[in-house]
Amino acid sequence: MNEIVKIIIKKLSAKMKKRKLHLSILILSLLNLFNSCQMSESYGNYIKVNDTSINIKGQKNFNANCSGCHNFKQDGIGPQLSRVTAFASEEWIVQFIKNSKRLISSSDERAVKVFNKYKKAVMPAFEGFSSDELHAIYVYIKSQEKTDAAIENNNEKGLSNPIPDTIALSNLLVNLEPFTQIPSSAKKPPLARITKLGFQPASGNLFINDLQGKLYKIKNGHPIIYLDIQKLKPKFMNNPGLGSGLGSFAFHPSFQNNGLFYTTHSEIKGSGKPDFSYADSMRSDLQWVITEWKTNHINEDSFTGTNRELLRINFVKVNHGIQEIIFNPLSKPGNKDYGMLYIGLGDGGSVEEGYEFIVHSKEKIWGTIIRIDPTGKNSSNGKYGIPSDNPFVNSNNKNVLKEIYAYGFRNPHRITWTKSGDMLVSNIGQGNIESINLIQPGNDYGWPIREGNFLTADIKNNIGTVYPLPSNDSIYKITYLVVAFDHDEGKAISGGVEYWGKDIPALKGKFLFGDIPSGRLFYTQVADIKQGNLATIKEWKITINHQPKTLKEVCGSDRVDLHFGKDINGDLYILTKADGKVYKLTSAIMKSSIDKK
Repeated sequence: MNEIVKIIIKKLSAKMKKRKLHLSILILSLLNLFNSCQMSESYGNYIKVNDTSINIKGQKNFNANCSGCHNFKQDGIGPQLSRVTAFASEEWIVQFIKNSKRLISSSDERAVKVFNKYKKAVMPAFEGFSSDELHAIYVYIKSQEKTDAAIENNNEKGLSNPIPDTIALSNLLVNLEPFTQIPSSAKKPPLARITKLGFQPASGNLFINDLQGKLYKIKNGHPIIYLDIQKLKPKFMNNPGLGSGLGSFAFHPSFQNNGLFYTTHSEIKGSGKPDFSYADSMRSDLQWVITEWKTNHINEDSFTGTNRELLRINFVKVNHGIQEIIFNPLSKPGNKDYGMLYIGLGDGGSVEEGYEFIVHSKEKIWGTIIRIDPTGKNSSNGKYGIPSDNPFVNSNNKNVLKEIYAYGFRNPHRITWTKSGDMLVSNIGQGNIESINLIQPGNDYGWPIREGNFLTADIKNNIGTVYPLPSNDSIYKITYLVVAFDHDEGKAISGGVEYWGKDIPALKGKFLFGDIPSGRLFYTQVADIKQGNLATIKEWKITINHQPKTLKEVCGSDRVDLHFGKDINGDLYILTKADGKVYKLTSAIMKSSIDKK
């Protein structure tokens, strides 16, 4: 189009040398025509394109990038979108998708209303989408419109503030020191999708994963690529994020002798035959795989050796996959728990998609903690073992999964133990409650008929609204959380970890955790973590190199993506995915007062 304009102007200019004003007007008109054509092509001059093909393209992009937080049935992390096109123009929806924060900052009335309703959660920017892609997403969203009655049902009132108490600021001030910088694996935040810091037994060598597919060994304070799963697993999947990629890793407690360690990673759907699946008619966006790796040399800086697949599981959506595998660090050789691998499996977004029947069951693997012997062979696929002391191993019901250790979780994001031996699971909630759960073998932790210690009355249509527990609640035999905060305080729990080190007395007896997006930092006293008791939470502040800072300030991002780690000595670390930095907690004091700015 630009070349056509130039040719026309060149030909006409020769005839209009004496009519400079008219020529200028003509040029401006042609440029405006050109710009309007560009706009028309960008935002949908699709006369020659079949609408069905646009819809399919939009559905593909929506499923890959948007469905982790939005659906057309009910509110999830973000609002359900079944009638958004009836209330907002395509232009507004496109601008919100591209950069919701910019629209909110401009005081756009609708954007601010959405921001406040969803408790000040900001949607990530998607400025990389082309105008054609944005139009296709809009067309797909519009095709999913529902009736006014469905919308009204979805807005049924519940508890607007389930936990009214506000988390108080404590007098704990902790100093952090920069420990290492992980190489950027993206051009914009999060610069490095680092989520876990762990260590090899005996040697204590530290390792950090990047969800993009690399496992780093930290040597002399610097990261070295130890394992690149993206190169070794051709069907590896790490887009569009939402926890997909290299989810977690764990070294066998006898690593020094057997050279074994384990990873969990996601692959594109249909990559292999799943060991756990559901009806073919149901949605399946990806598969999660547990892999055993055997190194040739336990002290090497870059992995060489072999690997084998232990199990493969279909998941409905990209979010809430397998983001935690771990061995009990307190178990010693000869104990029944020694060498048993704990695996946290989320619900895969199945509840939001209307497949709630595949969770909250001893016969289904999703939304559970499972416990396996990775070196055993008595599983259904013959690739791993089922420990003889698992809670359902002697069940008379042949459909019960003997791998299950506990169930009823939405996203059991982290598993840890206190020094006294209690097993704790941090569970990321739906729209209201973030929780820490004290785990007892075989117990039911409620999701999706409960979110935290509240009732979810309408799973099919209104999972984002919670209510007080019913009067006959005891008949359900649900085990409730021991630590909780609601979404007025944070959106997704990070951690936690008990301080086991020796050099920071102020942290003794404290269980530290936080909020992934905002980077707010919390603690509770380990002594207060008891079943039947809701422990008090307090907030703590930090300095970095003894200068008062917040994690948002040092990250330069409103989304910190906070995670915790622990080394062989029990010392603690903070990881910030936004900038790929790792900090070590080096000292702490209990001040008489802290500036609350």
